This record gives sequence, structure tokens and C-alpha cells, in this order.
Amino acid sequence: MNPNRILVVEDDPDIRMGLVDTLESEGYQVLEAQDGLAAIKSFEMYDIDLLLLDIMMPGKNGYDVLREIRVKNKQTPVIMLTAKGEEIDKVIGLELGADDYITKPFGIHELLARISAVLRRSSLSLQVGSTAKDPEFFGGHAIDFKQYKLFRNDVEFDLSEREVKLIKVFHDHPDEVLSRDVLLDKVWGIDYSGTTRTLDQHIAQLRKKIEEHPADPKVITTVHGIGYRYKLI
Repeated sequence: MNPNRILVVEDDPDIRMGLVDTLESEGYQVLEAQDGLAAIKSFEMYDIDLLLLDIMMPGKNGYDVLREIRVKNKQTPVIMLTAKGEEIDKVIGLELGADDYITKPFGIHELLARISAVLRRSSLSLQVGSTAKDPEFFGGHAIDFKQYKLFRNDVEFDLSEREVKLIKVFHDHPDEVLSRDVLLDKVWGIDYSGTTRTLDQHIAQLRKKIEEHPADPKVITTVHGIGYRYKLI
């Protein structure tokens, strides 16, 4: 029996039932919620290992749910379900702290592979940076890793778990050119099946928090055709 408990949040009863039946057949423990309010209530009542969270729901939508959850919980992985393919939807979800996203309609095998990959990465997340002391500053800005906070010019920024991992990797490799594949392996895991675009979107969001001028970055610079470099300042 798979010990992982998944909360499926989907307002369409047919899609929700299909997801629940599929996940239960794979051995997962499954809870379901038909709207955002029920999702938050279930999340607060039970130990959840992963959320499958629909974006487009009446009332409290998926973004609202994710935003509320991330205030108190930065670790529980979230996969966003969206009927749209626009990049802006994905960027918003990543900025709020989503770990992955999948666009409806999707294949069951793809969904199960993404769930398995996200859960494996989550189980290894505490090992990232566990052998080294957490940096107190990054790009000249103070970092509070316990609170997932970055402070820049008296402004407080929330950090997602993925942004924290990126900061730790860059901090451990100052002035080195890190390829996109290396960063994906270190932060997302060697079994990540997505594209490098996900990494680029996370870097863009992180730059908004650490760079004085994100369009002209000085801390995390792009090495065209290869990846990124963290420059000590």
C-alpha cells in the first residue's frame, strides 16, 4: 500500500472521480475536495503529502488556495491542474509556490509520472544543503531560511521552496557557470521530465526578489546557450 496521501481538488465531479479512482488503483490514499474552501479545510485537518490543485474553480480558485496554504506551509508539493495552456497561468502558479503543473486534457501515465517524480523530489528536499551551513546572505541580501524570507532594502520577500534550493546551489558554486541541466538535476532531481523553461521561469521570479533591476541582472546572470552564473557582489 502506498503510504502517500494525495488531496485532489477539482470542481468537475467527473474529472475528480476519475482522478480519485486512478490514484486509489495505484495504491495512494486519496482525499477529495470540490472547491477551494473544502480544500483548505482538508489540508488543515489531515497530513497531506501532495495536492493536485485545479486552478479554475468558482469562488476561491486554485491560486487563492495555494497562496493561503503557502503562508504556513512551504514544503508540501503542489501540482496545478489547468485547462489553459497560456504561459502566464504557469508563471503565476510557480511564483506562488507550485512545484509543477499539467495542462488538461492530460494522459494518466503522464500525470502518474509527474506525481511520482514530485514525491521523490519532496522526500529528498531536506537533504539539499544539509551538509553545509545555510548562507546568511545572497546577492548582498539577508536570508532567513527557516521563515523562507529574503530582505532587500527593508522590503520582505517570500521565497518558495524551489527558490531556496536554487539559492543554496548558486551559493555553493559562486562565479561558476552552471548549465540548465545541472541546475535541474540539483534542484528538481535527475528524474525530472519537464523542460528547461520551468527553470527559466523560476530564475525570472527569483530575480524579481534579489535584483535591483531584474531586466538587467547583476547577481544571477545568463550565460547564453549554457545556463546561469551567480556573481558575488
